[in-house]
Amino acid sequence: MKRVVVTGMGTINPLGDSVELFWENAMKGVNNTGIVTKFDASRFRSQVASEVASFAPEKFLDRNEIKRTDLFTQYALYSASQAIADSGLELNTIDPFDIGVIWGVGQGGMETFESEVENYVKGDYNPRFSPFFIPKLLLNMASGLISMKFGLQGINYAPVSACATSNTALMDAFNYIRLGKAKVFVTGGSEAPITPASFGGFAAMKAMSGRNDDPKTASRPFDVDRDGFVMAEGAGALILEEYEHAKKRGAKIYAEVVGAAMTADAYHMTTPHPEGIGAAKSMHLALAEAQINAADLDYLNLHATSTPVGDIAELNAVAKVFQGSPNLWVSSTKSMTGHLLGAAGAVEAILAVKSITDNVIPASINIENLDPAIPAGVQIVVNQPLGKTVNTAMSNAFGFGGHNSTVVFKRV
Repeated sequence: MKRVVVTGMGTINPLGDSVELFWENAMKGVNNTGIVTKFDASRFRSQVASEVASFAPEKFLDRNEIKRTDLFTQYALYSASQAIADSGLELNTIDPFDIGVIWGVGQGGMETFESEVENYVKGDYNPRFSPFFIPKLLLNMASGLISMKFGLQGINYAPVSACATSNTALMDAFNYIRLGKAKVFVTGGSEAPITPASFGGFAAMKAMSGRNDDPKTASRPFDVDRDGFVMAEGAGALILEEYEHAKKRGAKIYAEVVGAAMTADAYHMTTPHPEGIGAAKSMHLALAEAQINAADLDYLNLHATSTPVGDIAELNAVAKVFQGSPNLWVSSTKSMTGHLLGAAGAVEAILAVKSITDNVIPASINIENLDPAIPAGVQIVVNQPLGKTVNTAMSNAFGFGGHNSTVVFKRV
C-alpha cells in the first residue's frame, strides 16, 4: 500500500476565512455564535447559529459562476482554491487524470431549493423554475465544479453520510491513493444549511440549542446544561497526496493519514447507540489500520455536538477503546465553531492536523459544570488549549442514519 500525506489545507467557517485565522481563533477560544441574521428565526424554538461573518464570492468567482452556484458550492470552491494554493501543486505538470476530487455535502443546495419552490408557488400566470435550479441543487456539483475550475480529470464524486460525510470523503480519497488509483485528491466538505426549512426542521426535532438569551454559550459539549447543537456553515478542504509524489516535488507535509474506518450503529434514525458500540468499533478499526496502540494516541477531536444523549454515547465509546489512557486528551471544537453538518469532519480534521504541527490541543469551551455521567478516566481539555507533544491525532464524525467515521493522522 502507498503512503498518503496531507500537503495543503483551506477553510472558511465561523472562526475565519483561512486556516491561519481559524487556528488563531481556535487557540483563543473564540466563539461567534449569535442570533440568526440570514432570516427571521423568531418563530422557532432555536434562534442561534454560527454564521460565516463575511463572504465575498465576487472576489474569486465571476458573475456567471455566482449566478449558477449555490452557496455550498461557493464555499467549496473557496476552500479548495486555498488548499491547492497552499499545497504548492503545479497542476499543469501533473497528468490531470491523476488528480481527483471527492467532496462531501450533507444537504446540498437548500437555499436554492427553498427560493425556487417559493418563487414557483408565488408565480401568477406563468410560474417557472430557473434553468439553473437542478445544477445548483445537486450535492455532487461542488466536486464537479472544483474539477472543472482546476482541470482535474481523475476520480470525482460526492459521498453522503449525513454529518459523517466529509470524513467519508477523506477516507475514500485516502484509500484510492493507497491503491494507486490517483496521486492527488482535493477532498473535504461544505455546507450552507442556515435556511428557514433546514434550520426549522432541526428546530422542530428539538435537536438544536434553545439558549437564545446567551448565544455564545449555546454550544457547550460535556456541560451538564447542554441542550442541543448550534448549526453552522462553511467548508474545509485538504489535499491528500501520495507520499513519494509529495516528497519528489519537495512539498511541505503537514501529517500522514494512517488509518480510517466506518461502521453503522443499526440502532435508530437520529439517536446514536447509548453505549457507543458502533463508534467504538470505528475507532478500533482505524487504530488497527494505523498500527497505533490505543495507549499511544495523543489527541482525539470528538464529534460531540452538545446534545444530551450524543456526547455521553461517544464518551462511553472512548472509555471502551482507550480504557482511561493517561496519554489521551479529547475535546470538541464544535463548542467554538458550531456544527457544520456535512462539512464538520473536514474542518475538524484540519484542527487535528494542526494539533500535530503545533503541538497544541484546542479546548472545549463553555464548560461550567462537567456532566457527572462522563466515564471515569476520560480527560477533556476544558476551556483553555493544552500544550502537549502530539504525534498522533484522531477525528470522529458521526451522522443521522447511524453512520460512524474515524480518521487518524500521524506526524511524518
